Amino acid sequence: MISPGPGPRTGFRPIAGPGTRVLILGSLPGEASLAAGQYYAHPRNDFWRLMGPVIGRDLAPMPYAERLEALAEAHVGLWDVIASAERQGSLDSAIRTPQAADLRGLVGQLAALRAIGFNGAKASALGRKVLDPVPSSLALLTLPSSSPAHARPLAEKARSWGALTGFLVD
Repeated sequence: MISPGPGPRTGFRPIAGPGTRVLILGSLPGEASLAAGQYYAHPRNDFWRLMGPVIGRDLAPMPYAERLEALAEAHVGLWDVIASAERQGSLDSAIRTPQAADLRGLVGQLAALRAIGFNGAKASALGRKVLDPVPSSLALLTLPSSSPAHARPLAEKARSWGALTGFLVD
């Protein structure tokens, strides 16, 4: 498959509500996600397989709408640190001229928020800059990327992602 040429890519709206305790922030949706209009749509992306154990539900076989509903019931929100950028293909390394999402605005609306999990190093580096200074009550976790380009065994990634579970319990 030939990647679309360089050009503007615009992310999705946040999926979060007043009860959101954990917010997962990626960098910018990849081509498969943009084409499908869904977060983490690439079939080899491990996101849904990583989040399932965190919330105690098998998310991978569910239709997308049910996955989002399960995340909401578990008090998990989704968004990206980049609102738009120039990029050819799906790799974070190809992102040029990123425009930050209004993370401060969203975080300010989420009174129940306990932690932000950055999905990968790029999301973490950019997101931490935008959020600085971070309220002391908010934990920031840099998680191994769920992307298939980040070749680490699923079990290894899952150990890191499992840390999110503690922020979801009462």
